[in-house]
Formats: sequence, structure tokens, C-alpha cells
Amino acid sequence: MAKPRTTGTLLLALPLCGQLAWAQTASAADWTHRLPALDGAANATPAASGADAVPADSMLDNPASPAAASGVAAPGTATSAAEPLPSLPALFKAALDNDAKLASQRYEAEASQQNVPMAEAGLKPQVKASAGYIYQQSDNYYTNNPAYNPDNELSRVGSDYEARYQGVTRDQTWQLQLTQPLFSLERWRKVGKAEAQSAAAELKVAVGERDLALNVAKSYLDAFLASRKLGLLDAKRKSLELQVKQAKRAYDLGVGDRINLLEARSRLDQAVSDTLQAENELDNALSALERLTGRLPRFDGSTLGDLATVDLPSDWGTADDWLSRTADNVEVKLGKQQQKVAEAETGVRAAGHYPELNLNLSYSDRSSNDPFRESRDASASVQLDVPIYQGGYTSASVRQGELSARASHASYTNALKLARQEVRTRLRSLDGDVRQVKALQRSIESSRLFLQAAEKGQQLGLRDLVDVLDARAKLYDQRIQLVETIRQYLLDQLNLQAAVGALDTRDLVDTMTLLQRVSG
Repeated sequence: MAKPRTTGTLLLALPLCGQLAWAQTASAADWTHRLPALDGAANATPAASGADAVPADSMLDNPASPAAASGVAAPGTATSAAEPLPSLPALFKAALDNDAKLASQRYEAEASQQNVPMAEAGLKPQVKASAGYIYQQSDNYYTNNPAYNPDNELSRVGSDYEARYQGVTRDQTWQLQLTQPLFSLERWRKVGKAEAQSAAAELKVAVGERDLALNVAKSYLDAFLASRKLGLLDAKRKSLELQVKQAKRAYDLGVGDRINLLEARSRLDQAVSDTLQAENELDNALSALERLTGRLPRFDGSTLGDLATVDLPSDWGTADDWLSRTADNVEVKLGKQQQKVAEAETGVRAAGHYPELNLNLSYSDRSSNDPFRESRDASASVQLDVPIYQGGYTSASVRQGELSARASHASYTNALKLARQEVRTRLRSLDGDVRQVKALQRSIESSRLFLQAAEKGQQLGLRDLVDVLDARAKLYDQRIQLVETIRQYLLDQLNLQAAVGALDTRDLVDTMTLLQRVSG
């Protein structure tokens, strides 16, 4: 995942199904992936200043315990399986079936595909049959001449003139007509336009799948961060509760300082506030996942592995290699295809200047109570239509199409520039994420050693409780910041792959793998 891949268009739905075996259990309905992890419970050693005190290193190394923070089991301590992480690939598969916006885009793409046979129909023979019945009353020479008698033997026509003499005729007609275009440039170009529109509609679906994958991944990472942050803050709160209890006992015994007690309570109140905020962030992230996937995953676990051993891939290759692949970005491809649609539309409009040649064949049959009106006709004709002047409509239409094509070209150029900018931004961000993680790992180790020194100094009376609280709060905050940076690293990684059109299910699986390592 760290190095560029030569992957084609997105279409995440296709490669997804083949890789779900990694992310799913034996049951097809189970959308969570059982990831093994360890959840340690470090032994607490009472401090010299009180029986209820808990050493800082044990509280910060084990969030599964009442005062834990990292989830790393100390040597020789009991371990238990951590709560499993929901399967990110499985959640994305559910989102593909659940997202209404994506479903709408799919139906629109299918509807757009019908433009092709509709356009091709204009090049094929058009056969039309018609039938009619005509009842007619008329005043004519026969009805207006009372002296006329159709039964007169001299007429030698008998009753053939009876219908005319009465002025009433009844006709039944039917006709079969065939029209075959022999030359029509406009109709030929409409086929090319329809094919371009169908391809553009398919790319819109690919863009929708990519956006859906990024939205699901972002909400998933937000939920993961909030759950781990909640675990750290909950451990911090419980640690401060013990610290407040210790400070109050020392104050009641007359050997403590009221300022230390007030400071400990203040830190505890702040930790409670931060915990409530983290709970709200987790609820919001889960709500977003439920909206996208139709499922409510559970992030019950709050354990963290040994964050000091997390090593993020940093070999991304050169920026030029990534920039050369931005043409595969699905939005860039869509912009290019929309430009082709606009150019095809201009061609259709320009074809209005050209003549059309059609072959017409027809056969008609008329039966009537007036034998002089009966007929059977067959005809064949070649018809040439030459547009000469339509008030300037065709010229204006062509000019409009040319301007639309220029607008589409500008949109394509803008999409390409945005993709290149996204690549540069994400590469810089990934480089910064890796360096920040390494710096935070060193800082956490230094803060842990400083906290141990501060606690020993408090026991010897060389430092007060405020120094200990500051050191402990800083260590908790650094761990939270480290998890936040890893989350941002994963988001940057996914967005970088999306920027070059290479985002697929493997990236979601790789994201799960790293989260498993972070969880312990």
C-alpha cells in the first residue's frame, strides 16, 4: 500500500467481494471481524504517600484497568482478548447496498445506456401501419340532380352510382409505410453522443463509489479514535478520582495541602467534561456509519497496543510518479468524458447544415361502398431534404455547442489541477504524519520518565501534587494526540490512493491491519 500501484478505475464493488474472506467470519451475516488482541491488567503498587495511590506507569500502560491508558500488559500480568473491531470492508459492502444516492446514480447510468439503442434506431428502417374508417356525407352533381336515375337502363351503370346518388360514402382504409434513411449525418453523430453519455454516467457511479468509500472510512476512523480516546479519558478520570481521594485523605489528616486538593478536583472535573465530549463524538461517528451502511457497528473496545512500536510506512516514492498517475483519477476521467460529450453534441448540431436522403416505400388499400373510390396503391420514392435557411437557428446552435465544449474543457483542466494539488497535499501530510508520530513516540517516552521522577520527587517532598498532575495529564494528552495522528495518516493514505484512481478494497484491508496493530 505504501508504494504506487498501477490500478485502473475505481469500481470498488467488483474487487470487494473477493477479499471479504479476510474481513468476515464464517457467518455471512456477521459484519464484524474478530481480531485477536491482548488486554493487560498491570499490577498496582501503593505509593508511599497513601494506600490508595496508583503508580503512573501502571495507570498509563493499561486502560483496561481502572487507571489504564495504553492497553499493554505488563510482564507476568493476566491478559484477555480485546473487543473485536468491526470489519471496514464489510461495512463498505453494506454501504454499497444501502446508500440511496449511489443507487440513484446507478439507475441514472442504466437509463443513460438506453440512449444508445434509441439513437441507433434512427438509422434503422421505420415501419408504420395505419388503418381508418371514413363516413362522409356530401352534396354533389348526383344529389343535386333530381332527374338523374341510376336505375335508368340508358345509363348502363346500374347501382354503381347509388352511393353518389345518396351522397353517403363509407370507406375503410389501411396503409403500410417503410422509411429507410440512406444518408443522415445528424443521426450517425447522435449515436456517438449517446455512447459518450453512457460512459460518462458510468464514471459518475465510480465517483460515487469512491466518495462513499472515503466517507465510510472517515466515519469508521472517527469512531475508532473516539472509542480509544474515550478509553484513555476514562482511565484518566479514574486515575484522578484516586488522586483526589488520596489528596483529601492527606488533607483530612492534616499532612496535605488544600491547594493540592482543589487542583486535583479541578483536573477531575475537566477529565469528566472531556469524557462526555468523547462520548458525543463516538455517538456522532456511529450515527454517520449507521446512515451510510444501514448498520450500527459497535466499538466497545478501548485498548491500545504498545504505541511506541507502531511503525508507519514512509516510502512513498517520488511526487512525479504520483503526479503522472492523476489522469486515472475518476473525477479527471469524468471531466474528460464530459468534454467528449460536449464535443459530440457540437457535432450533432453542426450536422444540421447537411442534407438528408430517405427511401420511402408504401402500400395502401381503400375499400368503399362507392366502387369509384376503391383503390390499391404501391409507391416507392427517394426523398432529399436540403436545409437552406432556418433564420440562423442552426448557426447559433452550433456556436452554443462550441462554447459548451470549451466550458467542459475548462472543467476537465480544473479537475486535473485539483487532483495534482490533492496528491501534493497528501504526500506532504503523510510525510508530516510519519515525522509527527516518531516525535510523539519519543515525547511519550520522555514524559513517562518525567512522570516517574515527579512521583518519586513528591514522595520525597521535593515536588508537589501539581507537578504530578501536570505530568500525568500531559502523558494522557500525548497518547491521544498520537492516536489522532495515526487516524490522520490513514485518511491521508486513502485520499492519496483516491487522488490517482487507485483506491480499492486492499486499502481498506490495509487500514484494518494497521488499526489492529494499534489496538494491540
